[in-house]
Parts: sequence; C-alpha cells; structure tokens
Amino acid sequence: MNHVQPRGRSPATWIGLLLWMLVGTGLRLWGLADKPLWTDEFATLVFSLGHSFQTVPLDQVISLDTLLAPVQQPPSTSASQVVTNLLSESNHPPLYFVLTHLWLRLWNALGGQSIVLGVRSLSVLFGVLAIPATYGLAWMASRSQRVAQFATGLMTLSPFAVYLSQEARHYTLPILWILASLALWLQAVRSLQGQRRFTIPEVALWISINTLGIATHYFFTLTLLAEAIALLVVAIAWRSSLQKSALWRILAAMVGTAAGGAVWLPWLLGAHDSELTRWIYQGDRSGLGWLDPLGQAIAGWITMLYLLPIQAASTAVVVGSALGLAGLAIWTVWLLGSSRSGLGQGLGTATPEHPPSSGQVLVLLVAIAVLIFLGITYGLGMDLTSAFRYSFVYFPAVLVAIAIWVEQSDRPVTRWGLSRPALIILMAALLGSLTVVTNLGYQKTHRPDRVVEAMYAQTPAQTPAPETLVAIAHRTHGQTGRLMAIAWDIQQRYPVSKTGRPAPQFLLAHQQQPIDAAHRLDAVLSDRPRPLELWLINMQTVPPRRLEAVLADQACLPMQDAASVDGYRYQPFECR
Repeated sequence: MNHVQPRGRSPATWIGLLLWMLVGTGLRLWGLADKPLWTDEFATLVFSLGHSFQTVPLDQVISLDTLLAPVQQPPSTSASQVVTNLLSESNHPPLYFVLTHLWLRLWNALGGQSIVLGVRSLSVLFGVLAIPATYGLAWMASRSQRVAQFATGLMTLSPFAVYLSQEARHYTLPILWILASLALWLQAVRSLQGQRRFTIPEVALWISINTLGIATHYFFTLTLLAEAIALLVVAIAWRSSLQKSALWRILAAMVGTAAGGAVWLPWLLGAHDSELTRWIYQGDRSGLGWLDPLGQAIAGWITMLYLLPIQAASTAVVVGSALGLAGLAIWTVWLLGSSRSGLGQGLGTATPEHPPSSGQVLVLLVAIAVLIFLGITYGLGMDLTSAFRYSFVYFPAVLVAIAIWVEQSDRPVTRWGLSRPALIILMAALLGSLTVVTNLGYQKTHRPDRVVEAMYAQTPAQTPAPETLVAIAHRTHGQTGRLMAIAWDIQQRYPVSKTGRPAPQFLLAHQQQPIDAAHRLDAVLSDRPRPLELWLINMQTVPPRRLEAVLADQACLPMQDAASVDGYRYQPFECR
C-alpha cells in the first residue's frame, strides 16, 4: 500500500484540517438566510424561543402579526419552559431545542438582526465541528493520513452534509454524537478481538455520548441498534478467541445506555402513534410501489457524495443532471468493486492473526443500518426512506468506510496527497455542494415562497384591493407552521409599504373530524365583507362535496385551477 502511517501529526496536517473547516464554513454559510423557512424550522423557532403553538387562535380570522407572534419575540422564557412546551406539544427530545434557546439568547445579546441566520447558524456550527470529528474517526479507524484527509474532505463537501447544516433542525448535532459513538464502538470491537483494552472511562464516556444522542434525536437509537447487532456478529464470528473481560464491559455500556435512554421511553412510545408522525406511515403498496423505498434509498445514498441541478427550472438541465448522477453512481460502484483494499471481504475470511479491519466492521455496520431502515419501512409500514434526512443515522459511517475503501489501496498518490479517484469524487462533491447552496438541489421540503408568489401574481381588479383570507385545514402545529411560513414570506418580501396591498388575514380551520373544517369555513365566510379573495390551502382532507357546497353557498368562484408545490396544495377563489 502507498498510504503513509505517520506516528504524529505534521503542521501540514493541521493546516489541511483548518483549510477544510474554512471551506466547510463558507459553503454552509453561503445563502444561509436566502431560502424560505419551512414548517419544521418554525417548530424549532417556536419551541426554542420557549413559546407555544397553542397561543395561536383557531377557528377565527387572525392577522399576520397574531399568527407570527410566537416567533417575533426574543427568548425571554427559561429553558425549562422550552422543555415543557416541547414535550407537551411535539414528539422530539429536548436537548437540541434547549441549546438553540441558549444560542438565540446569545445571538440576541450580540445584536443579531436576522433570526433566520440565528436559528440556522447553530446547525452550521455543529456541521463544521463534524469536519474535524470525521478526521478523528477516520484516523482512528485507519491510521492513514490519506484516508483521514479524504474522509474529512467528504464531510466538508458532501451535498447531504451541507444540506443538513443549513436546516434549523436537530440533524448535525446527532451526527457529532454518532461520530463520537462510532469511535468508541470501534474501540469496543478491537477489545473483543484482543487488540486493546476497553477501559472503564471509555465505558462511561460511551454511555454519556449515547445518552446525549438519544436526548437529541430518537432516531439515534437506530445507530445504537446497528452498533449492537454488529458487535453481536463480531462476537459470534470470533467466539473462540473472544475476550470475556471486554464483553462484560461492553454489556455494561449497553445497560447504561439503555438506562439513560429509558427516560424518554414514554414520549417515544407516544410519538409512535402521534398525529405528527402519521405522514410517514404508508398505505398498502402494490405493483411497482414496492420498489419506491429502494429507489428513494438509492437516491439518498447518491446525495451523500453527489448532487447536480435536478431541481433547476430547465427540463433539459434536470434530465442531464439525472443522467450525470446515474453515471457518477455507476462509476463509484465500479470503483469500490475494483478496489483492492479488501473491504468487500466478509468477516469469515479473517483469521486470529489478521482480524477484520475497522473498515470491514464499518461496512458491516452500514449494511446492518440499511437493513434496519428497510425492515422498518417494509415490516412496520414506516417509510424511513421517504425523507432523505433520516439517513444521518449511518451517514458518517458511510463516508469513513468509503474513504478507507478508496484510499487504503495500491492506487498511486498524486501531488495533492490523494489518489486520482479520490480527487474526482471530491470535485464532484464540491459541485453537489454548490448545487445545494444555490438552491438547485435539496430545496426546502416545503415551498411557501412559491405559494406567496402565486398569491401576489394575482392582480385585483378592484381599487383598493379586496380583503384576502388564507385558510388551511388544521390538525396539528404542522399546519400552523405551514401557514406561518406563508405569513413570514409575505412579511419579508411583500410588506404593505412595498405593495400597497393590505396583508392577508388567516384562518386555521380545526378539524377533529374531516367535515369540521368545512363547517368552520362556512361560519367564518358568512361574516366576511365582500368582495373577498379566498385562498384555500391543503384542504384535501375535507370531504370534497361538502367543501364545494360551502363555496357555492358563499358565492365563491375559482379564480384558477388548484395547483401544488412541495408541502402545499392551493387554490384561489373570488367570493362576492
């Protein structure tokens, strides 16, 4: 092999790591406040400010300021209020939200003007810290500067990593916990093989990191499950030479982690059947629908390394980008398959004198994690592949495994210290990151800006403009967040001072039963002045015949056909 295994770190190593962090910071800050806030980010804002969605009135017409009140006040509440509101209204553990609360307090104290920059910049910070953490894990796994620098570059430039870093959500922090947990997991694997001791301080540290990971995101438990199964496979494969003292300490770490995570068990069980999580449950599949999760999973895996402008306005660019991504994916699979690093070999090929490498057990862990995702998707009907962001569970392991696979080989080294295939992958990843930051790929999950553009493209025939009412069928704070996103975009881009058009008013028509929203809409419309411009948002759950009857009784005629963008289905009506 041509990779070097130095005993120490040269100044060039630290300079290279610093440069990667600077590049990663620049990419993650690029256009950070330009993309619209979406529903989940409003949940982060409201809860992290210590506020509640329950203060937003339902079933009555409210102003834009009333709707946005929970996100327009500085964080004057306590961290305990953050925890109380979050656990009573949402289905997430509180650590990230408490840290965001403290971060926004600091942001406000330092005079930060943009709350969008404030709330997203914490994810950027964690995303940048993941860069040196990846170096540490890759170095520990390979003892190769080539591998460590390549893995660091992958975390820096990965389109998926940049996308997660620009989300005001709890994904980059658990990536840090995963990197730390994997490092200790590798130490545990080596101790089972008799290569080293697994010390009591390491056991305590592993328990602490795992507990913090669960307190950040419940899906961190899937990482722990993959680690546990991989350890079991290694223990079974090496049962004849297993180190019993190491096994007992690993079991102690598992028990400690279970005890630390059990605190959240009541909320985790409640989240399983929560209205907030129903979107992830898929109905019965048939025909080619059974292949959808596999296609979604493969698309998500590709974006860990590559992305091209697949969300550009030009169809030709989209088609070309899709073909380019397919070509890059096929080339990468061929590259890994032709590698002589030996990572593709199974555990059974190793011997007591030559135990399985860290790269091999990382590949094993990734394979187990993927099987867990597919098992939950197909077995429990929870389609974890439908949201690419959930792949953060095994994302760090994928990058380090690929770095070992590519660079622990006999490929010649270029003057840049990496092999030519590694440089090609990094250049392609950089194109992917630029695609993300220029909003040509990994656009926000919901697009309130497109709805607002459609609203303000309508030119009222009357002078002055008629009153505008925006109504949404409401079940949870998810719909409140959707409406907040529309109101926020209007406030930022189309203020009254700029357009001369009065700000719309809003209605959250709550529906305990599907027909309830139609009844509440009917009651509200009866009291509104005419003419009235009515925008119906996400009314698909309302019985169509009942909704049509209400609109007919209220003399509301469609101004255009219903249209859909990510997260929204909308249609305007003119009521006379």
